[in-house]
Amino acid sequence: MRRLSDLVRAGARRMPGALAVRAPDGDLTYGELDGLADQIGRALAARGVRGGDRVAIWLDKSARMVATMQGVLRLGAAYVPIDPLGPAARAAAVIADCAPRVLVTTPARAQALPSVECLTDWTEVTGCSAAPLPEPGGGPDDLAYILYTSGSTGVPKGVCLSHANALAFVEWAARELGAGRDDRFANHAPPQFDLSVLDLYAAFRAGASVHLVPHEHAYAPDRLVAFLREQSITIWYSVPSALMMMVRAGGLLDARPPRLRAVLFAGEPYPVAHLRHLRNHWPDVRFLNLYGPTETNVCTFHEVPILPEDGTDPVPIGRACSGDEVWPERDDGSRARVGEEGELVVAGPTVMLGYWGHPPQGGLPYRTGDRVVLGGDGDLRYLGRKDGMVKVRGHRIELGEIEEVLHTHPAVAEAAAVVAGDGLAARLVAWIVPNGERVPGLLEVKRHCAASLPRYMIVDTVRELDRIPRTATGKVDRQRLAALETRNG
Repeated sequence: MRRLSDLVRAGARRMPGALAVRAPDGDLTYGELDGLADQIGRALAARGVRGGDRVAIWLDKSARMVATMQGVLRLGAAYVPIDPLGPAARAAAVIADCAPRVLVTTPARAQALPSVECLTDWTEVTGCSAAPLPEPGGGPDDLAYILYTSGSTGVPKGVCLSHANALAFVEWAARELGAGRDDRFANHAPPQFDLSVLDLYAAFRAGASVHLVPHEHAYAPDRLVAFLREQSITIWYSVPSALMMMVRAGGLLDARPPRLRAVLFAGEPYPVAHLRHLRNHWPDVRFLNLYGPTETNVCTFHEVPILPEDGTDPVPIGRACSGDEVWPERDDGSRARVGEEGELVVAGPTVMLGYWGHPPQGGLPYRTGDRVVLGGDGDLRYLGRKDGMVKVRGHRIELGEIEEVLHTHPAVAEAAAVVAGDGLAARLVAWIVPNGERVPGLLEVKRHCAASLPRYMIVDTVRELDRIPRTATGKVDRQRLAALETRNG
């Protein structure tokens, strides 16, 4: 396979009547998905989309969304998924940055972006031929999709991934899982989150089906557990926070989902006490800890064995996968030896093309900004971040982006954001120096943030200060703020 769109095409040839996608808006067989993708491709081509263009997709999780991704790829264009639950201002910022030829969305969302060329009328699609589109030309190193992550400068950054980048990971994952036609993948992650790449494309690579978790169920533990059982899911992939919630409040341990054979998790450390509780309860289910920033997709993995009852150390992030090479690098540029701490560096086929609008990566290794240590067993262990980037409930967040929005509030003179707590208890705390006597309340700050930020970046707590503490170099002293929050409780 040279392109992501080849996976569905191959499935349609081999087994057109097999289920490909189960979604809130209905099911699609491989044959139906293949035909609908060609119809969407033709509708987009009629709007002027050509190879090398970008097409933004601002749709709820649906079979139409998946088919639109495929239709874009069949033109040699790249798709840009936009958070369907995010505010219009965030969508507008992404669209302004990537300059798509067309935005595929709903009529209601299109009204929020009147200056953008939009495809909203589905009759434009259904009126097109479902005959196979001609091959778009190009090759596996062409841009396939752009995923926007939180940016250190206060604006989102577009991570550009090629077909080859994605397929290196997808091929590895399908082989490692032994994925086959009888598998049923759950898709818990939203389309703009890189976990969704495995759910969709490893399923298509194997000729399996992917079952989309509705947005409204994503953090409803009882509904997620019911989904696992009712859909007979065999492969589950999510952030640890979701699994912990399903155990604590959804009854996940009450009865084993009948066909579940693999649980994959990524995006944040899984507290070992919580992981042990689930992992040891299902000794015959495979548990894989996957690691990798959006810029590399998954570049290391560790299969979690039965965990000792008295163990307290976090599970490793493991060893290289997807054809990549990984190593910890010391501050002097040399490779760290066993027992030494260093920054994790990744080289190989999954490393991104670069950030949209910035110089290309050019095949150079990617410096993750994550601190790791190499164990004597050859496994890497995660220690934390080097910079102000944090993980909250699996989402990568630059605190600077939250602070940028806080500073636009007229009643705020200075602001700093920190994370308090771990795992499900993690909270985003905004420390504010008021611009005058009036201090904005929590609800007011939440509403202000919601106009520009996705839900997972909206602060949970607001605290007042006379001044923001800073280090000797003038940077926000986040350690002091975190300590203050600990005392506040």
